[in-house]
Order: sequence, then structure tokens, then C-alpha cells
Amino acid sequence: MDSQFVPQEGGRWKSTDNEIVERRSNGTRFVRFRPVPAHQTAEAMNHLHERFNLLWDQGEIDPLLLIPTYVLDFLCIHPFTDGNGRMARLITLVLLYRSGYEVGRYISLERIIEEQREGYYDSLYRSSQDWHDTRHTLLPWWEYFLGVMLLGAYREFENRLKLVETGKGAKTAMVLDVLNRMNGEFSISDLRERCPNVGIDLIRRILRQERRFGRLECLGRGPGCKMETEIGTIPNK
Repeated sequence: MDSQFVPQEGGRWKSTDNEIVERRSNGTRFVRFRPVPAHQTAEAMNHLHERFNLLWDQGEIDPLLLIPTYVLDFLCIHPFTDGNGRMARLITLVLLYRSGYEVGRYISLERIIEEQREGYYDSLYRSSQDWHDTRHTLLPWWEYFLGVMLLGAYREFENRLKLVETGKGAKTAMVLDVLNRMNGEFSISDLRERCPNVGIDLIRRILRQERRFGRLECLGRGPGCKMETEIGTIPNK
């Protein structure tokens, strides 16, 4: 990728030490965690991958415990200068797909994390304490990963399936439900991805209706244009 489009050079481990910092409302700066130093990053990642691959191949640990454990270690190493959280969530999706859990194709895990942001960071903080000394506890992070993020995604997916099966008007209700959960900019392709059983004509008709009611704003023109709404502004029926 051309370097003019990215803030830093990508594809390499961090070259300087970094910190996970929280900036509080009163302006103070709180260091939540100090990751592995830059000069130890390559070794730490090699060890993580060797250990993970061994345990994965042995099959003695359930993937639903092994995956969040890997993700926690990845975030504690914090191997890149920037984008560690986004990379961790991408790795989460890939490993879940590899294990046969494909709910992330239909429900945005990223959005669920964003909606439960405080719980996400709190569980990471609690499970990362004493990580360097291998005296940390995985339980808070496991509880969040399985009980909030993954189970929450499957519950939402189940609710959408119920909407599809309830008969006339169900698809409209499903689209409105998804729209109501959209926060910020999105495109028609984003909406279609989350409503795979709804035709494009119905989606466009609903979008036109919501624009007329002033609950949806179009930010451009053409098939790839972005739209914007706010959570809770669109009724689900």
C-alpha cells in the first residue's frame, strides 16, 4: 500500500514501546497496561503462535476457550504501533469461522463490542493484570467474550430469524430493526449483508420511506453512497 494513505508503515512489528492508556474526563492520564517491549515483540509473537498452533492441533482445549485466550495474549503483547484492537477483532472472526462459528457473517461483532465498550475494556483490564508474571486470570475476559459478545450475537441472529419466519411484514420489521441498530455512516451493501434474506427492492423502498420521515440522511449519490442514522430513532414496525 502506498505510504501516503497510511499514518505509519504497516506490516511490521512495533519499533518503539507502547502503552495502553485511558484518558479520563478530568484530563488525567491512566496507564491501563504496559505491553511487551518492542525488542521482545517478535519473540513473544513467535512463542504465542507456536503454543497456539500446538494446542489447536491437539484439540484438547475447546476452541471457544482457546480463541479468546489467544486474543487476550495478542492484545497484551500489542505487537503493532497502531490498529491492534482492529486486528484482534479480525483474528477473532477468522478463528471463529475456522471453528465453524459463522455468526459474524450476519451480526457485527464490532458493533456489539462498541455497544458494550465499557464491559469490553473492563474485562480486558481485569484479565491483563499480572499477565507478565503469568499470574493473571482469564475468567473476566472469557465471560465477556462468550457471555456478552458471542452469545449476544447469536441471540440477535435468532431474533432476526424469528422475524423472517413470522409472516407478512417480517422482512420489513427485520430491516427496520437493523437500521435502528446502525450507528453512524453505512451503505446499502452494509444493510444487505445484515439482511441476507431481504430483496434489494424492499430495502430501497424502506430507505426511501425513512428518508421521507426525516429519520435517515443520505450523504451522497450513486449506488455506493453512505447514509446515516442514530440508534433508537427508527421504529421497528
